Amino acid sequence: MYYSSTIIVVPVFNDWESLSILLIKIDEVLDSENIHADILILNDGSTINYEGHLKILETKAINQIYILDLKRNLGHQRAIAIGLAYIETNIDCQVIVVMDSDGEDEPKDIPKLLYKCREENYSKIVFARRTKRSESLIFKIFYSIYKYLFKLLTGEYIEMGNFSIIPIDILRRIVVVSEIWNHYAAGILKARIPFATIPCKRSSRITGRSKMNFVSLVMHGLSAISIYGDIIGTKSLMVAIILMLFSIVIITVVYIVRVSVPDWAPYVAGFSFIIFLQLMTISFSFIFLILNGRNSFVFLPKRDFHYFILNFSNIYSRKNSNFNSEF
Repeated sequence: MYYSSTIIVVPVFNDWESLSILLIKIDEVLDSENIHADILILNDGSTINYEGHLKILETKAINQIYILDLKRNLGHQRAIAIGLAYIETNIDCQVIVVMDSDGEDEPKDIPKLLYKCREENYSKIVFARRTKRSESLIFKIFYSIYKYLFKLLTGEYIEMGNFSIIPIDILRRIVVVSEIWNHYAAGILKARIPFATIPCKRSSRITGRSKMNFVSLVMHGLSAISIYGDIIGTKSLMVAIILMLFSIVIITVVYIVRVSVPDWAPYVAGFSFIIFLQLMTISFSFIFLILNGRNSFVFLPKRDFHYFILNFSNIYSRKNSNFNSEF
């Protein structure tokens, strides 16, 4: 185990060109603020070898660059879960910054996160709250729909992504949150881990096109919502029960006044009875779904992360980098 005051965690899949430019920007920002940090690259099963594609120039503020190779591609959410669990077990540090490798998370916001974390006395995660996005209008519309749907189904309003800073004491709580395996930010919300936010503008990709298309957005949204499966299932069960009671009322009313109603009344009663049976079936399905979710085996980052680790190596060391600043 070694010590580094600040670790910047960056998941990447084949996007070595963007990462090369991002590292330069990070080093410039940190040097201007007299902050030193180490970089941990989470190689999420890339099919392109970083050697020959990842260009690292001499740095002023980045002391070390490490790469953690995963055995297979997991997606950036699960790669982050693996990386956080690895740090908690193997690296002694003060804070961990989580950011994307494509440049949409602005390096200039890293000091803001650090200062806010210090202001909170290192007692909360600090997330970047998106004030403006750079994607297309269609993407923004569907992203807004996703956020409001998330609020409707879960009762929580999600307005942050991966870009965040985690104090080491909070990290020890995060690595036993199984929900971060599916969605990092939603897992933090579900676990009731204290957090704060600061407004940050989301930038554009450094190079290439964004991998977050419509299908990816839907999958990402479903992953976040699935974390609240028990809550959503319970709410759906309550709605089904209310509709069942309403169906019973309709059947009862039709039966009581059957003499004075037209010939179509029996059809209404029969239709209501069919609805009653379907809703009863749905209710039992929700009950077993909720119970099964509570009893099923879950991935625990702290316990299970090592199954996905292929290799850990140091790929860069700054000259005369003995000094590790304590922010």
